[in-house]
Amino acid sequence: MSRIFLILKKVGILIMMQQLRNPKNVKLVSLFVAAIFVLGCFALSLTQSGFGKTASAAASESAIGVVNYQMLVAQSPDLKGVDEAMKTEIENAQKDFNEKSKTMNEAEKRRYYTQTQERLQNKQKELMDPVIKNIEAAIKKVADKKGLVVVVEKSTVVYGGLDITDEVAKSMQSGK
Repeated sequence: MSRIFLILKKVGILIMMQQLRNPKNVKLVSLFVAAIFVLGCFALSLTQSGFGKTASAAASESAIGVVNYQMLVAQSPDLKGVDEAMKTEIENAQKDFNEKSKTMNEAEKRRYYTQTQERLQNKQKELMDPVIKNIEAAIKKVADKKGLVVVVEKSTVVYGGLDITDEVAKSMQSGK
């Protein structure tokens, strides 16, 4: 079986060699190889020059906005109400803890203190949720107006993006 295969292989090579002796076939093969070489060089030069990358980077940069989220939270007009409500909540929790912990041992005090802290954290989250939603709505509104597809936190961006922090802050202040 392997002898037959070797014979067929040799015959195939002989036939190919005979076809390559024909000047017309040599010309066609040479032109085909040259065309593949030229197209390969052209494609390589395009990828190395960054031709496609430049256009896509410019398009994506214009569709990305950045905001300083901490600054927006700090400038939120609703934050003052949250701070006042939390101060009242903390004062009430301290009074409650002082009254109830008088008769507790140290382990019970620690457990009750942890529960009180969790309650205060939940209350703060409950009070901050509307503030965060207002900020996100203002960001979305400004982003839609500017035609931005993505808005990210400014501290995570190394380069690029359109900073819309000031416009979002003005939008929140005006209540629009």
